[in-house]
Amino acid sequence: MYPFIKFFHPNSKRPDEMRKASLEFYDWLSPRRSVREFSDQPVDKEVIENILKAASTAPSGANKQPWTFCAISNAELKQRIRKAAEEEEFENYHGRMSEEWLRDLAPLGTDEVKEFLTHAPWLIVVFKKAYDLEGTEKRKNYYVTESVGIACGFLLIALHNAGLVALTHTPSPMNFLKKILNRPENESPFLLIPVGYASDNAMVPDIKRKELDEIASFYT
Repeated sequence: MYPFIKFFHPNSKRPDEMRKASLEFYDWLSPRRSVREFSDQPVDKEVIENILKAASTAPSGANKQPWTFCAISNAELKQRIRKAAEEEEFENYHGRMSEEWLRDLAPLGTDEVKEFLTHAPWLIVVFKKAYDLEGTEKRKNYYVTESVGIACGFLLIALHNAGLVALTHTPSPMNFLKKILNRPENESPFLLIPVGYASDNAMVPDIKRKELDEIASFYT
């Protein structure tokens, strides 16, 4: 059993302060967008390290922390990833995707060309681990997809907080990432996230988020 320590919240607030802080946080986070047009301005490795540490504070099933973050700035590796991703995406856009899926994507203007994979100064590939390896012994992990998904949410918020932009990219199937990055048998690719500064002329679709009453139900 873990030793237990007294919990202390470093940011505890009164109800009036809480209302103000919750609204301010929403207003701060609301402009966050997925960006596909990156500047080649470099991002210091220490910034990426701090962001990954922030992502790793996410809760996980039985505290197994079933994630690995691979941070890539090497130009040759990024080019290999882009080539493999575009091959998969070509198949998606020219046969794998349903007509309905393609119609839903059309307003966003996306296609199989993924320039952001080489323009962004960093790629973060998130892997999930169904089990851990201790020597030759397998140790099962729990709620893996849920845990890694939460960590990715923390990661995106940490990137926004640092003044960076990102895109959650899923060039399915993604097994090429495991091969290119030589990851162990217990890891499976979950997300490919280009990271950096937005280019000076970056454009994003003028989309609207659903209203609160469309996404939430209250039982009081």
